Amino acid sequence: MANVTLNNLSKSYDGKAKVLDGINLDVQHGEFVVLVGPSGCGKSTLLRMICGLESITGGELAIGDTVVNDLTPAERGIAMVFQSYALYPHMSVYKNMAFGLKIAGENQAQIDVRIKNAAKILKIDHLLERLPRELSGGQRQRVAIGRAIVREPKLFLFDEPLSNLDAALRVQTRLEIAKLHRDLNATMIYVTHDQIEAMTLGDKIVVMEGGHIQQAGTPLELYQQPANLFVAGFIGSPKMNLLKGVVQAILPEGLSITLAGGIDIIALVANDSAQVGDAVTVGIRAEHLIEEAHSGIPLVGVVNLVEHLGEANYLYLTLANGVDIVVRGDGEREVKLGTPISISAPSNAFHVFNADGQALRRLKPGNMQSSRQQQKIAA
Repeated sequence: MANVTLNNLSKSYDGKAKVLDGINLDVQHGEFVVLVGPSGCGKSTLLRMICGLESITGGELAIGDTVVNDLTPAERGIAMVFQSYALYPHMSVYKNMAFGLKIAGENQAQIDVRIKNAAKILKIDHLLERLPRELSGGQRQRVAIGRAIVREPKLFLFDEPLSNLDAALRVQTRLEIAKLHRDLNATMIYVTHDQIEAMTLGDKIVVMEGGHIQQAGTPLELYQQPANLFVAGFIGSPKMNLLKGVVQAILPEGLSITLAGGIDIIALVANDSAQVGDAVTVGIRAEHLIEEAHSGIPLVGVVNLVEHLGEANYLYLTLANGVDIVVRGDGEREVKLGTPISISAPSNAFHVFNADGQALRRLKPGNMQSSRQQQKIAA
């Protein structure tokens, strides 16, 4: 079983400040876990510690039932796919995939079977005699993944494997990696700074910042219930709208909050940790703002930018209080710059964060409806 357990893991260089501190994480066999965060958050360092390319300063790392802190990479039963393809330019695809197995002393018949099986899975069986220079970027990355598959590891590690590909190839290769995970039922840990990759690939997403895990959970949990302001701003595209406010009253159904500029809202969040006068930040996602609705919390903004995506558009508005927000609108509707737009939001769509940036528990999140559903009900 390829369970991976990280217990209070830490990393520092030359006894200086820790670049990773207090990392606790359980990865179950067959799980696809994505480590995501901005550059410098520690995600690649953590992956290299799991691989054995970085030493562990403190804590314990186990793969299966074996503590691997002091084991070499070759002894850990892992395979790693790097950002760069790292293929030998003078070797054919077949020889690139076979090289690690030959070093490990595998017999030629077994090597041949493994390579042909991996090549068939990745649809590169017709490329086995080509040199890397004769391949496209996506094909080279598939060869690098195939080189990992043939080792039949306990654990696959991916370090931003798609960052060198163009947009179309990233989407295609992302689908191939997802299918590969399903076909192999393998345990995979994947590092990326792209939250769309994280949301579409991961069974579990681990959001990192400043050498700490900010939140770990399913894509839907992180999207609907971000634990703090960092996660709220990082997960989702476009990122969540954030508005400053003050708690005016604590009501049975939630909190009465006045936003900057005198806009009053009711937020359906747990009121057991808030007090009147508390400074808070209110979050609302673009798709939960309703254009020209006649119910909910009314807001008025002026359009200063429109992004057309075909099936939808994103309207960048400036409210009367000077705050900029983004609204997801109907892609078939033409909107001119400078147009005033009336919008509203249902009370159960608001997220509220305290002065420390920690989320207050939302009430009945499962009942939250999309803007289109709200509009149909209003109609």
